[in-house]
Amino acid sequence: MLAQIIATLLTRDLQKLKSELELYTHEARIWKVDKSIANTAGNLCLHLVGNLNTYIGATLGNTGYVRNRDAEFSLKNIPRKELIEKIEATITMINTVLPTLNEKILKAEYPMLVLKEKTSTEYFLVHLAVHLGYHLGQVNYHRRLLD
Repeated sequence: MLAQIIATLLTRDLQKLKSELELYTHEARIWKVDKSIANTAGNLCLHLVGNLNTYIGATLGNTGYVRNRDAEFSLKNIPRKELIEKIEATITMINTVLPTLNEKILKAEYPMLVLKEKTSTEYFLVHLAVHLGYHLGQVNYHRRLLD
């Protein structure tokens, strides 16, 4: 049950991330940095896609995804269309991997130590959903402020 709820919430918020990117009237502004706003919407998108593909896809779904976290923040000017394709592929991955997680897996310790302490898989999945929501708000703010 929880895995399906998390899949639904992650899908909803990734769809909203896609909508936010589509709402930029000038595509170049997805990559705009201004004053104290250091993370662009494009870099936050790459970060979220990398995060979910690492901690759900690679770790729980054995997808083979290899993360380059530094690139998530250093790459620039990737076309909006390519960012949206990455989001869509992440949605597909989530809806492939999460339904395979049974109650035993959810209650078990998450296979990687990511936070300061060990957690259950279900706890970490909730963390990932909250992390997405946090950065989604930043993307929305970036768009409204700089576009």
